[in-house]
Amino acid sequence: MGVGKSTVGRLLAERLGVGYRDTDEDIVAAEGRTIAEIFVDEGEPVFRAVEKRAVRAALAEHDGVVALGGGAVLDADTRGLLAGQRVVYLSMDVEEAVRRTGLNVARPLLAVNPRRQWRELMEARRHLYEEVAAVVVATDGRTPEEVTQAVLDAVELKQA
Repeated sequence: MGVGKSTVGRLLAERLGVGYRDTDEDIVAAEGRTIAEIFVDEGEPVFRAVEKRAVRAALAEHDGVVALGGGAVLDADTRGLLAGQRVVYLSMDVEEAVRRTGLNVARPLLAVNPRRQWRELMEARRHLYEEVAAVVVATDGRTPEEVTQAVLDAVELKQA
């Protein structure tokens, strides 16, 4: 959350000369409401089912850069779909998250005690991100352009 996946994803797609797709944007467009509204109205399990369908469709239909929501990797089937893909995990620490977002924006999983909840989410998810990632790129203290270049460099080195 707040790592810059959308910004970096767009820059990366531009640099690679391919299209960009964000599954969170797909969900909002398909559902006609925000992710926060889906969480509040329907609950997390319903949102995760919608997210799983969105990821499956994006991976099947799109050949460019795809940005996934932070919880997409919670689903084992989704992790299976990501196997063999060039997945990049953009990482950051909690202090960077606070600096970037203030942890006070509309993030349904961070509604109460955002710092603690962010840490707990990352502790629960980090191993899943690392499991599916071909490379890990730290974003702390870097501009989106620097992160984009680091992603390109990391993916190139991994392929060599």
